[in-house]
Parts: sequence; structure tokens; C-alpha cells
Amino acid sequence: MSSTPLASVLFVCVHNAGRSQMAAGFLNHLAGDRIEVRSAGSIPGDQVNPAAVEAMREVGVDISGQKPKILTTEAVQASDYVITMGCGDACPIFPGKHYLDWALEDPAGKGVESVRPIRDEIKTRIEALIAEIDTKHEA
Repeated sequence: MSSTPLASVLFVCVHNAGRSQMAAGFLNHLAGDRIEVRSAGSIPGDQVNPAAVEAMREVGVDISGQKPKILTTEAVQASDYVITMGCGDACPIFPGKHYLDWALEDPAGKGVESVRPIRDEIKTRIEALIAEIDTKHEA
């Protein structure tokens, strides 16, 4: 297998502290280096949501070392897939990119019990995304 990733994916939410971090964590965990992963926020927070960190730790994915990052035009241009979560209007649009908007509840201010269902929905969507990317690159 080649060392070049099949695709690059950028996850974007407002604060880059919850949904986008969990999505990036799952994609890194499940796809390894087969898919390049980025995440960013239109208005990044100070830290990753502690409830999101704990919810991910429960399923064996460590996102505790991640820091929220600002959304840049360069990150969008360098990505094949741009997946927004509640901030699609903040993201620049470029031809040739696959844009998806995932309507997911915002985990901000919620405890880990309330974050678990969001985490589980993100995992399901990530598994489908990996299958879609794999299918496109089998041809």
C-alpha cells in the first residue's frame, strides 16, 4: 500500500472543541494514516471540551492532547472533504471539494452522559465516511 493518504478530511465546528475534535479523533483511530485528518473552528475555544475528552477516552480514543485551531483558507484548499458541524456559513467554498454538513447537537456545556449519544452518532457517520472514501478509491 502506498504511503499517500487516500483522501484528506477537514472537520469544522464553531469552537473546534467538541464535535470536530471527536470526529477527527475517530477518523484518526479508525482509518490510521490511510486518510489525512484536520480539524478547525471558526471561533476556536481555549481547550477541548473535557466531557468530549472523557467520552472519547471511554471508547479508547485519546483526544486530550488536541488544541482548538482556527479555520484557515489553506486548510480548506488542502482538503478533499470538508465536513461542517453547525458553522457551514463560515467555511469558504472551493470547486472540487466534497462538502457535507452534519447536523449534530453541540456538546458545549453538557456533561459526559449527554455527550455519549453525540459521540456515538459521530462514530456512525465516520464509519460511513470511511466506507465511502474506500469505495471511491477501489475503482
